[in-house]
Amino acid sequence: MSTPAAHSKILILDFGSQYTQVIARRIRECQVYSEIVRFDIPAAEVIELKPNGIVLSGGPASVYDTSAPQLDPAIFSLGIPMLGICYGMQLMAQHLGGQVEFSAQREYGAGMLHVANGSELFHGIGAQLDIWNSHGDKVTALPPGFRAAAHTENSRFAAIENPETQIYGLQFHPEVAHTPRGKEIIQNFVFHICHCAMDWTMGSFIETACDLVRRQVGNQKVVLGLSGGVDSSVVAALLHKAIGDQLTCIFVNNGLLRSREEEIVQRVFGENFHVRLKYVDASERFLELLKGVTDPETKRKIIGNEFVAVFERATKELLAEDQANGSGEHGGYRFLAQGTLYPDVIESVAIGGNPAHVIKSHHNVGGLPEKMHFELVEPVRQLFKDEVRQAGLQLGLPKEVVYRQPFPGPGLAVRILGEVTPERLQILREADTIVTSEMEAADWYYRVWQSFAVLLPVRSVGVMGDQRTYEDTVAIRIVESQDGMTADWVRLPYELLARISRRIINEVAGVNRVCYDISSKPPSTIEWE
Repeated sequence: MSTPAAHSKILILDFGSQYTQVIARRIRECQVYSEIVRFDIPAAEVIELKPNGIVLSGGPASVYDTSAPQLDPAIFSLGIPMLGICYGMQLMAQHLGGQVEFSAQREYGAGMLHVANGSELFHGIGAQLDIWNSHGDKVTALPPGFRAAAHTENSRFAAIENPETQIYGLQFHPEVAHTPRGKEIIQNFVFHICHCAMDWTMGSFIETACDLVRRQVGNQKVVLGLSGGVDSSVVAALLHKAIGDQLTCIFVNNGLLRSREEEIVQRVFGENFHVRLKYVDASERFLELLKGVTDPETKRKIIGNEFVAVFERATKELLAEDQANGSGEHGGYRFLAQGTLYPDVIESVAIGGNPAHVIKSHHNVGGLPEKMHFELVEPVRQLFKDEVRQAGLQLGLPKEVVYRQPFPGPGLAVRILGEVTPERLQILREADTIVTSEMEAADWYYRVWQSFAVLLPVRSVGVMGDQRTYEDTVAIRIVESQDGMTADWVRLPYELLARISRRIINEVAGVNRVCYDISSKPPSTIEWE
């Protein structure tokens, strides 16, 4: 989603770095809009977007590989300030006449940067600073017109610049927390070099998003899949602000919801917010389709495809209802709104379309058939989860909705490893309810990113009341994160863990063992499937 030309903007060309999204976040923290685009965007499209500056991200490739992602070289001639980071710097050096070679001394992790020549990038920072590296190649000869702006023990050209053309390069990563003063470097680029204004706030985003939605849908009708989660709730509030009664929310009970979810959603949005809401109980159909399915990607595809099929049937019913009551003058429901977020989009990118590696498909972006009968409306596609929460508060949603923990689109299907059955769903719901209630009682629920139970396809021997048992295992997953891109397991008090475990084993029939997941993301994902 683009902003109007009046706003300052930094364009980020994505070459596949796992930190591309972090660059975007750091720029947005400066209250400047940042937008991630494909690495091979044509120079003509860059001109149309009118950015104040361009960032070339890092990436996993080597610039001298025959299959290395390349940018349109005409971009270098646009006169727009540019910052290359890691691979982006190497690509810049190669295109502009420098030399890049494999380094026998790979730099990974912490390092010390020594600043020289009074570069604008390092204004107010000092002569040396701690940095974080992640590269195996390095620039060994500068392009004409460039000079070294900083060096490390292993690299004479850890930072390079051509102040005349306003093209800059950094071999290290200023966007990560391990470069403590990296945010100041980014601020120098954004404000001192690109001359951006601090004109992107959540209020301005909401106004822009509403305007774009109105222009996209005109007087047509929009349907939204409302799950009760943060993303769809914020999208519902945003669309209601933008187009009012043109929006109808459809709540699909796919049989994979949390305990009492259908009751809560209908009460909050139907009764309290007075949003037009259609409830569809399709639980039997979803569970029938999932019989015997154990592969997680297959589960996601089945759920995504059936989700759209249910929507198509429900919108036909809505159209019939509209025609019956005389409100069908603008025709059918042409648009489907979704709460797709940036991390969803990035993790779902295919190798053919982007140099980043595929991690998993997402319900909102990976499981939809190509020949959909809807056009997508995705007003928060460029936001991270914490930004969506800010938007929700700005739109007047209650804290209980805004700060509810994320829940995957495929629901409990991806928290049950192996086949999804009504019996296994019942076990997981009961265990998950205990996790949530204990986290809330101990005042930990809102302090973490996610806390939930996972049902494993593992049975083990236990003893209950002098009787041998052979029953299921539940894993507890509790993580802290800012945006879901990285996460670490939470060091909960032992007393709380013990209480959760004791209650699950005592109260959930069929479970005799509870484990705590102490893996971080990366290398693990937050959800188990």
